[in-house]
Order: sequence, then C-alpha cells, then structure tokens
Amino acid sequence: MHRKLIKSYRGVTLTEVIVASVLLIVAIVPILKALTTVHLNSSIIERKTRSLAYAQDKLDEIKARSIYRYFENFNKASTTISGLYMFKVTDNQDANLRTVSVSTGYDINGNGTLSADEVEVTLTTYLAKRWI
Repeated sequence: MHRKLIKSYRGVTLTEVIVASVLLIVAIVPILKALTTVHLNSSIIERKTRSLAYAQDKLDEIKARSIYRYFENFNKASTTISGLYMFKVTDNQDANLRTVSVSTGYDINGNGTLSADEVEVTLTTYLAKRWI
C-alpha cells in the first residue's frame, strides 16, 4: 500500500493578524504614555536642578559681598541669569541680622518677570554683621 503524502501548508489567517495587531496596540499605548511622562518629568527635574544651582551661586555671591559691604542693598527685581532662567533677591536690610532670600526659576511665559508660579527654588539665609 502506497500512501499518498499530502503536504499541508499552514499560513497565518487574517483573524490571527488582526488579533496580534490589537495586542500590540494595546501594549504600545501604555508604553508610549509612560515614555511621555518620563520625558516631562525629566524636563521638570532639569529645570529645578538648574534653578537650584543658579540660586546657590547667587546666594554664595551675596554672602561673599556681605563680608565687606554688609549695608549694601541686595534686593533685586526679576533679573535674567541665562536664557529664560531668572532670579530675584529679597533682603530685609536689618542692621545686625539680615534675612536674604534668592528665588530662581524658568520664565515659562517669557514676559521678563519671575512670577510666583514660575519659581522653582527659593533659598534663604541669614547674614550677620561682622565686626572687623
């Protein structure tokens, strides 16, 4: 007895292609959403890190100047540091113990002033009068 060999070729059906495509789409959408969120958060962290560095630099500069010029007025309105990064300084100008705050941030709306909602970092320190 001779059996006839029947070759069976099995292909991918249209239903299988559609199911696989739907599964890929369902898996890719949350991944893309997560990537977008990560990118947004990394931008926020970068802005805050730069603002912190700028605030620390400005505060160090003020502390160094105050050693020999304690009675100088350190108040500054919104001033550009670099690009759209800005800072402002508030100083209570006390005769013996001054409170100085430096606020820095990114001027999101580009209007040239650093508003309260644009401030990323505020550092405050006390400056004591030195008797030299």
